[in-house]
Amino acid sequence: MKNKFMKTKEMSIFIALAILCLIMSVSTSTFMTPYNIGIIARQISFIAIVAIGQTTVLLTGGIDLSVGSTAGLSGILCSLLMTKVHVGPISIIFVSLVLGILLGCVNGILIGRLKLNAFIVTLGVGEIYGGLILVITRGYPILNLPESFAFLGQGMIGLVPVPVIFMLVITIVIAYLLENTPFGRNIYAVGGNSIAAKLAGIKVENITLCVYMLSGMFASLSGLLLTSRMNAGQPTIGASWVMPSVTAAIIGGTSMSGGEGTIIGTIIGAAFMGVLANGIVLLNISSYWERVITGAVVIIAVVIDLIRKIRSQKE
Repeated sequence: MKNKFMKTKEMSIFIALAILCLIMSVSTSTFMTPYNIGIIARQISFIAIVAIGQTTVLLTGGIDLSVGSTAGLSGILCSLLMTKVHVGPISIIFVSLVLGILLGCVNGILIGRLKLNAFIVTLGVGEIYGGLILVITRGYPILNLPESFAFLGQGMIGLVPVPVIFMLVITIVIAYLLENTPFGRNIYAVGGNSIAAKLAGIKVENITLCVYMLSGMFASLSGLLLTSRMNAGQPTIGASWVMPSVTAAIIGGTSMSGGEGTIIGTIIGAAFMGVLANGIVLLNISSYWERVITGAVVIIAVVIDLIRKIRSQKE
């Protein structure tokens, strides 16, 4: 019943995405051009990678408001390592992953071990990381990154942008873990009922620590990829990623109360938001309206999720 429910939600989201793409194709001739599709794919990949980590946290009933600052701090520190210590582009990927795990571990310990409120902790940690970015950079970008580093954010493998390949690989791995391993089932169990999960022998604190480490790792990686795309360690990298990462997951069917959601749904949700943002630009609609529309979409998605829950309970 659960799998059927999930597939139904994913299909409805996919249909909405298809209708939006059809509307955009009719409204503007530039939407379906290879150049524009490439732009959309890259934009989606950056947010989707962050949203995948956010989804694992939301599935446990938590939230990570520090993903944007984590991405930014990672981008800045990795830029410094490449310009000052001359760390290579391949090595910097692994450095970024480890850095993200460590940054996410701070949230995991405070929330999982010390039982502090996830909203307050991640908000505070995000402010600390954001402040460190300004302390390190003084508001100036870090330039003169290695030329070979640009391939990670700007390169193509065949017809597919490199960031999209990262997104696809991560999607496959995490989707498999959630659906086919004890670790994934434990994440759903913790989100469904943490007390019952603990009584069943699941180490709730360890699961909480792991999901925040995953969230930090993916935020850090996405920050590195965007740094490569911009060819500079910009202090503003990731500054606006909190809302999109949560939005993509919610639109994709992930419940804010935990226990329900899929990675595939999150990817479709990220695609929906990416196409919507691109459409606003192509139709020459003021960018100020993007936040209004995004907020409205989130509220609609939450209301629909509530209606589905009520109906499933009645059944």
